[in-house]
Amino acid sequence: MAVRSKAHTALAGLREDLAGEVFAPADPGYDEARGGRGALIDRRPAVIARCAHAADVVQAVRFARELDLHIAVRGGGHGLAGSLVDGALLVDLRRMRGVTVDPAAEAVRVEGGATTGDLDRATRPYGLAATGCRNPGAGVAGFVLGGGTGWLDRVFGLAVDDLIGVELVTADAGRTHANADENPELFWALHGGGGNFGVATALTLELHELPEFAAVLLLYPAQSGPDVVRVFREIVRTGPAEVGGAVLHLALGRMLCGALLTYAGREAVLRELAEPLLALPHTAELTGAEARRLLYSTGRRAHWSAECLTDLPDESVDVFCARARDMPVPGGFRHLLLPLGGAAADGPGAYPVPYREASWLVHPFASWADPAGDERALAWVREACAGVRAWRAGAVCLDLIGDEGPQRVRAGYGAGNLLRLRKVKRRYDPDNVFRFNHNVQPI
Repeated sequence: MAVRSKAHTALAGLREDLAGEVFAPADPGYDEARGGRGALIDRRPAVIARCAHAADVVQAVRFARELDLHIAVRGGGHGLAGSLVDGALLVDLRRMRGVTVDPAAEAVRVEGGATTGDLDRATRPYGLAATGCRNPGAGVAGFVLGGGTGWLDRVFGLAVDDLIGVELVTADAGRTHANADENPELFWALHGGGGNFGVATALTLELHELPEFAAVLLLYPAQSGPDVVRVFREIVRTGPAEVGGAVLHLALGRMLCGALLTYAGREAVLRELAEPLLALPHTAELTGAEARRLLYSTGRRAHWSAECLTDLPDESVDVFCARARDMPVPGGFRHLLLPLGGAAADGPGAYPVPYREASWLVHPFASWADPAGDERALAWVREACAGVRAWRAGAVCLDLIGDEGPQRVRAGYGAGNLLRLRKVKRRYDPDNVFRFNHNVQPI
C-alpha cells in the first residue's frame, strides 16, 4: 500500500511539474500518445512524459529514478530499437522540435524531437544543409548519434561528423554539455554511441553550403534490374562525390526496378551524369522531392535491416536482384542498394562508427498492413541480408537495424571501441538506466 501511495503521489507531482503532458494507462489520449512506428511493436509504458523542454526531461528522469522505473526515450519516433517498453517511463521528445539556424556561423541547434524534415525546412532558405536521413520522418538526434548515413554523406560526410555539441540529461537527472573541449570523452562516445549515455535534448551541427540539390528517379521493368544496378554502379564509381542515390526494387501494381540518382548541385549536371541510365528503356521518370518520396512507404507494421558491403561484384548484383524477386506483395516493400564512400569514408576514423569503410549498403525495408503477413515479411528481410553476406564488411550501421543480438551491436561499435565506450557508460550511466537501445554495458 505504501509503495502504491508513493507512486500515486509521485505521478501527481509529475503531472503538476511538467509543462508538457503526462499519460498513464487509464488516461484519455494514452493510446494515441504511445503510438509508435507500427502495430508490430505493441507495448504499454507505465507512464508517458511528453516533454516540452529540457527541464521537463530532468523531472521525468528524476521521477523514474525515484520509482525505480526503466526509462525509454522517443525522439523523432522512428527506429526499431527501444522506444516502447512495457512498464517503463517513456520520455517522449516529440514536442521538442525547435530548429534554430545561425547562418553566419553555418551551424544549427536542433532539439531532441526534431525530424530530418524539420531540419531540412529550416536550413533550405539559407542555402545550407547537413547530412540528413533519407527518410524525412526520422528523428535527427537518434539518427546523428547512431552515425547517420544519408543523401549527402558522400559529399559532406556522415551526419555525426557534423556534430559540434550535445545537450544531455544524464541518468542522475543532471544536465550536461559535451563538445570537443567540454567532456571530450563523452563527446567521443556520442559519435556513434547513440542513446546510451543520456537523453539528448539538443544537438548543434555544422552546416554546409548547398544552393542546389537535384534528384531523378527512373523506373524500369523488374527484369532490367541487373543492368540498371551495373550502370548505376559505374556512374558512382567514375562520378564525383556529389553523386549519390540508390537502386531499389518496389511494387507499384507490378514489380519494378528504380534508379534514384542524386546530385549536390545543378539539375543540368545531374542529367549529364544520368545519361547512361536514361539510355536504358524505362517506363517512368520522376524528379525532385517526388522522386525521393517513393523510397519509403508507411504501413501499420514495419521491419527493416541492413548489411554493409566491402564491394559490389557482378555476382552480388545478381543476388541482390534475385532477392528482390522474392519480395512479398502487396505491401510497401522496398529493397534498396545505397552507395557509401566519398567523404563518409574520409571522415574521422577515431569515432566508434566502423561502417564508414564500407562501399555499399543493402537495406531491405518491409511495410505491410495484415498481421497474417508478419512471418513472411520478417523472413524476407532476414533472407535479403543473408543473401549478400559473402561480401559483407563486418561493420554494421546501427541506425538501420533493430535488436539483432550482441554480435551485431559489437560490429556496429567496433570491437576495438567497445571497452572505451563501456568506461564512458560507467561514468555517466553506471546502473545502465538507458538500456533500451543498442546497449553498451557499463564495465
